[in-house]
Amino acid sequence: MGLITWKVYFALRALMEGEQGQDLVEYALIVALIALAATAGMDALANAINSAFNNLGSLLSKNT
Repeated sequence: MGLITWKVYFALRALMEGEQGQDLVEYALIVALIALAATAGMDALANAINSAFNNLGSLLSKNT
């Protein structure tokens, strides 16, 4: 193994053994949860915006 590979190995091993690694995993889980919630929220928001534009389009077409 090359020198860089050993450095990466020991850095990852230190992260897994130390409490800093646990904090990193917790932050990663929080970010994943926020991303999931944002994705679900964006889907609902996109549907609401689409509905509003459809309603506006039908109102404009009736008045012309």
